[in-house]
Amino acid sequence: MNKDILEGKWKQLKGKAQKKWGHLTNDELDKVNGNRQQLAGLVQERYGKTREEAEAEVQRFYDDNP
Repeated sequence: MNKDILEGKWKQLKGKAQKKWGHLTNDELDKVNGNRQQLAGLVQERYGKTREEAEAEVQRFYDDNP
């Protein structure tokens, strides 16, 4: 998915992300703006996951929400 489409769709996905990762604030999710690497970094930091685990979890989230 290209960056412009992802950023546009992020507004829709943000609510699902908030539900999935409740420890992330709305401000943090606004700053992420759909960027997978930034989201994975936040998931890693807040949930104590390895980088690989966080990246895989974020990838599954995007795959499940096309």
